[in-house]
Amino acid sequence: MDDKRLADLRRNYDRAHLDETTVSIDPIEQFESWLAAAMEQKLEVEPNAMVLSTSDAAGNPAGRVVLLKGISEGSFVFFTNYESDKGVELAQNPNCALTFWWQHAQRQIRISGTAEKIDRKSSEDYFMSRPLGSQLGALISPQSRIIESRADIERAYHNIEQTYHDDLKPKMPEHWGGYKVIPHTMEFWQGRTNRLHDRLRYRLLRNKWCVERLAP
Repeated sequence: MDDKRLADLRRNYDRAHLDETTVSIDPIEQFESWLAAAMEQKLEVEPNAMVLSTSDAAGNPAGRVVLLKGISEGSFVFFTNYESDKGVELAQNPNCALTFWWQHAQRQIRISGTAEKIDRKSSEDYFMSRPLGSQLGALISPQSRIIESRADIERAYHNIEQTYHDDLKPKMPEHWGGYKVIPHTMEFWQGRTNRLHDRLRYRLLRNKWCVERLAP
């Protein structure tokens, strides 16, 4: 692709502003208000989609999109295979980041914190609420590992599909469950004209959140 075509891609942001005098003193409350607005507007395909960024013991970074499935006691909850790349990386280095991007609202939220596994009962409760197909997928997929072909994974799914149904659902596998990301910084970004965007960062200092304005 012609680099000039990429360089010429630009958009002016002018939908809203972000002000220290109107935001909540609690970043979780501020996050929930923005998420609620994104959900109510019904313009974002998956408003709970977020990029989870991790790094391994050697500091090699990786990112992927996962889905936020809960906000509990000031932390952000998602679920995955503990033996996946992200699970292995979080075991080596629990420091991680979450990024939300809501294109139509011209808003971004960046969260830095540490990840911990949630209790097994909460993971089981969520697992049992999932559609049967998603449950079976979690059972048979060796997530992030090399497989010979798509046919192999489809065959494994077909085989296990004969065993379970809506009246007989599987138990949650040992290698699957939830994480909570406990934030220590949260940055709210609102697009503005001329690239003079609003950026407010919350930092946790001595168990109290302080708000700082950052240059765009």
